[in-house]
Amino acid sequence: MKITKNKYLAYFSIIVILLAILRCMFPNIAKERHFINSNQNKDIKSTTDSDNDLTIFFNSRGQVIKSRIYSVPHFYEAFPDSQNVQLATAYKYGVKPVENRQDAEMRKNELVYIGACPYFHVDKLKNSIPYLIPRAAILLNDIGKTFYDSLQIKNIPLHQIIVTSVLRSQEDILKLRTYNGNATQNSCHLYGTTFDICYNRYKTIQDPDKKNRRKVQNDTLKWILSEVLNDLRKHKRCYIKYEVKQGCFHITTR
Repeated sequence: MKITKNKYLAYFSIIVILLAILRCMFPNIAKERHFINSNQNKDIKSTTDSDNDLTIFFNSRGQVIKSRIYSVPHFYEAFPDSQNVQLATAYKYGVKPVENRQDAEMRKNELVYIGACPYFHVDKLKNSIPYLIPRAAILLNDIGKTFYDSLQIKNIPLHQIIVTSVLRSQEDILKLRTYNGNATQNSCHLYGTTFDICYNRYKTIQDPDKKNRRKVQNDTLKWILSEVLNDLRKHKRCYIKYEVKQGCFHITTR
């Protein structure tokens, strides 16, 4: 059936009128909604009759909402993903292993430079170079941003996570194995899908209007970071291995 211009305008007008009536009958339908996670729900009590007046950082009185630190029950159990599990994903999404740094420079259509970002700090790299495939770079950005949000909601001074290892070339692997016999030859780091975030060091972000930030224990920051990583892993964004000797979370994008 052909719809004429006049019929179209008539139908459109009827729909607009119906929507206007619904808005008048149910005014709350047009209110902005803010969502918070289940852990935050345990700590936040509204000072009004409506939870819709809350934002993620402030309650209806403008007071900062402080959420508890939960961490994870056991790091080994929360982050158990083995090398084989992570390698399977690295094969699926990763690039062909790069030979050396010059080869990596020629692969910028496949790799993203992650050396400078406000959400994380890249350590001085000895055996890797600051490149990742796009989906891994997005994951790393999301970890850094969510970590900031978690610090804010828990009223903890801002700190950056520190990335200690990124893409390794075949040349890097050979050098690493000369003094580290435990280094695997077929590393997930070869494919640009994987990065390490240390859990025992963090970079403090200083407030330019204040002399010094109050000190925060590394364990406290580790617990908050583990919450962030645990949520992302549960949402199937990544695989994570808790590394004790290296003092890091070994993370591969999914």
